[in-house]
Amino acid sequence: MNAAQRAANRALLKRLGVVVVGMFAFGFALVPFYEKICEVTGIRNIDGPARAMPANTQVDTSRTVRIELDANVRAMAWTFRPSEPVVNVHPGELRQVTYEVVNTTDRPVTGQAIPSYGPRDAGQYFVKLDCFCFATQTLQPGERREMPVVFVVDPSVPRDMPAIALSYTFFEVEGGARVAAAGPAPMEQR
Repeated sequence: MNAAQRAANRALLKRLGVVVVGMFAFGFALVPFYEKICEVTGIRNIDGPARAMPANTQVDTSRTVRIELDANVRAMAWTFRPSEPVVNVHPGELRQVTYEVVNTTDRPVTGQAIPSYGPRDAGQYFVKLDCFCFATQTLQPGERREMPVVFVVDPSVPRDMPAIALSYTFFEVEGGARVAAAGPAPMEQR
């Protein structure tokens, strides 16, 4: 490589260096420029005093519904109980309750929980979003598990229904030993 080519390469490298420094400075200057534009236009005003907390407008805070939780087992050696026997909720409010279950046997057991409601029409107003009752549960010998139920009481629940009883009964699943040995089933679409 001759001297003219080396000088041309150095000049090219200097130009590239100036371009890199210019691009960095431009990118660095964009942050305060963007913030100033947002401040002037009111876009993305997250620190302003007028910031209102989002609220669920579907919640009826003028009344509460008493949710009475019950747990039973049918011909199984499990203990099963709600963490709280009673919760009060506003219609439309998202709530979570937990149930505790323990396999008191010396073998794996698979069970399925079946819900029931009282009064008779209460089930149509009790909307479960997530529940252990949607799938079978396999517990190993002595295993203890807390299982959630996420629900909403529909705001259209009649005013003359001040309480809803939610009762779960666990039944042992036929072939539960085979199910436990095979491992968890793939998730089904709900």
